[in-house]
Amino acid sequence: MANHKHCAVDLYILKATILLLLLLLQCIELTSAVEVSSTTQTGGRWELLLDNTGVVAMHMALTHHNTVVVFDQTSAGPSRYRLRRRYGGKRCTRSHSDLTDPDCYAHSVEYDISKNQVRALGLSSDTWCSSGSFLSNGTLLQTGGYRKGARRIRYFMPCKDHQCDWREAKATLSKDRWYASNQILPEHDRVIVVGGRRTFTYEFVPKMGKEKSFDLPFLHRTYDNHDGGNNLYPFLHLSSDGNLFIFANRDSVLFNYRQNKVVKTFPRIPGGGSRNYPSSGSSVILPLDHKNEFQKVEVMVCGGSAFGAYRAAQRGQFLKGLRSCGRMVITGNTHKWNMEYMPEPRLLHDMLILPTGNILIINGAKTGSAGWGNARNASLQPYLYKPKKQLNKRFSILKSTRIARMYHSSAIVIPDGRILVAGGNPHRNYTFRNVAYPTELRLQAYHPHYTERKHDDNRPRNVTIHYAHGNYGIKYGREFTVRFKLERRRSDVLEFSAYAPPFTTHSISMNQRLLKLKNKSIKRDTNSEWMNAVVEAPPSPNVAPAGYYLFTVVNGGIPSISQWIRFINS
Repeated sequence: MANHKHCAVDLYILKATILLLLLLLQCIELTSAVEVSSTTQTGGRWELLLDNTGVVAMHMALTHHNTVVVFDQTSAGPSRYRLRRRYGGKRCTRSHSDLTDPDCYAHSVEYDISKNQVRALGLSSDTWCSSGSFLSNGTLLQTGGYRKGARRIRYFMPCKDHQCDWREAKATLSKDRWYASNQILPEHDRVIVVGGRRTFTYEFVPKMGKEKSFDLPFLHRTYDNHDGGNNLYPFLHLSSDGNLFIFANRDSVLFNYRQNKVVKTFPRIPGGGSRNYPSSGSSVILPLDHKNEFQKVEVMVCGGSAFGAYRAAQRGQFLKGLRSCGRMVITGNTHKWNMEYMPEPRLLHDMLILPTGNILIINGAKTGSAGWGNARNASLQPYLYKPKKQLNKRFSILKSTRIARMYHSSAIVIPDGRILVAGGNPHRNYTFRNVAYPTELRLQAYHPHYTERKHDDNRPRNVTIHYAHGNYGIKYGREFTVRFKLERRRSDVLEFSAYAPPFTTHSISMNQRLLKLKNKSIKRDTNSEWMNAVVEAPPSPNVAPAGYYLFTVVNGGIPSISQWIRFINS
């Protein structure tokens, strides 16, 4: 009898201990979440640049002439930038028909950063939910869109006099590409275009011979027919081994596009939801580093919508988005998603690589999904993510904006280190009254903390790049000289980075990548502020496809104003 009582007491103590441990673990988890969500970055500020860009920034891209191409869909009705003449030359009058004719309004503009002005550009086909990549000469290749624009190929080649405009190619895509993604390839000026609404194929621009499009069974398998697709705008990242990482819905593969063959199938990312449109999470390839010869390639995917969010939003129910982020190394032989959590749920956001190598998460919403009127609870606070920090110490919350940037908004990094933020329109047309989230035409800049004047003493200045042979470009693996001023003694961490500016739309920053380059030597001029560094270019177009990059000198976390540099094939 005593033994039974003793066992009962032991069992009671064991249960109490387990309960206490569970409560303790719950408290630890809660404390961790509070710690992450309450860590605030005090630096940084917001600046209103323009009250009216005229056109919603559904798409944005920075050119090497320091202008930004901004464009919307042509089927959104009249914009707020009225034209004197239609595309093609016919005059726009004050008649009622012309005042309501979308052809008498701009649907694309070019923003001049230095002048803080926009000028109208002409689009002759609908670019709604299209895709893009920069070619090696700085030309923006733009593909797909809606209806008559679904197979169109467009080019915008920026020019010094800012008189250039869009032109359309005679050649067309083989399939309709609406909500497709682009990636520039190591081969000279060749782009792969993947997916689209009910399009489970990929194709190349330009084509080789008589090729058309190629079936991609992975897109069939990841398509969610009952929830808007959830594999549209797939995340594409070029690995340094020359293969293509493709992420759609919750799954991902490493794809040899030359052989039309999946070479790796990665584990499914954990979490109770989807990551691609219309769930609209976002993704980056983390900075590539010369220290491991650019061989470690790690991708990161953050946010998205809960299962069923798209259908629920159409019924007026807005489900909480996903907080989770996953990181996975896609090179080597061991692959596992390492999960962590943002301070709050987020979707419809942009993920940008800053000159420091940190990641900025900006724009978006907390509930719902992508689509007309499908999201609520705007995410007004940007997050800063530091990849090299300890787990649960990587996220901090930045200064809040007052302007909601949700569906059809975008953001890009510009040469002086600011973040250009524009767009936002959850309506079919331009709608400004009697709605929760009106069409947004204001243009903002977010100034990260490193742009503050108190850091000027540590900021590298007057950066100039000297090519070994002329000013045409730098060949792979070759050395080039960088000259810059530095008032104080340089910090222990002086870095040189090259950043490929992306084409941004719908939470996707296509072709974005940052490389930390090798500094082979550095010396200061005698009794001078001038520094001279010898830097080595990336080893191959697999690491950095040919084209224009923003080159930045970063001294102890404080970046210089970036200068344009061009990597070229031999």
